[in-house]
Amino acid sequence: QVQLVESGGGLVQAGGSLRLSCAASGSILSIYAMGWYRQAPGKQRELVARITNGGSTNYADFVKGRFAISRDNAKNTVYLQMNSLKPEDTAVYYCGIDLHPWLKVDYWGQGTQVTVSS
Repeated sequence: QVQLVESGGGLVQAGGSLRLSCAASGSILSIYAMGWYRQAPGKQRELVARITNGGSTNYADFVKGRFAISRDNAKNTVYLQMNSLKPEDTAVYYCGIDLHPWLKVDYWGQGTQVTVSS
């Protein structure tokens, strides 16, 4: 069993900041990549940012320069620092982990709501 526990969501005004955390636990030998995804009402889930165990990162264009992903491999924890938040960033944010380099999320967290008011 693998569990992903997310925290850090909430309500913030436009221009503000939030930091999301996601800790993975359970029967995990290794994690190839950890990422953050989001889903707004009526929209598909989309990648926000992803980081591999080697530290390589990729970001969606809509967050470049505003969000930063980081990872503590020893703690199996991934963070997302979100700055200069916009109302359009409002969504449920999900943590996802890839156990292998196959671009497939193997486990998802339960999601945390981020709401940005204008």
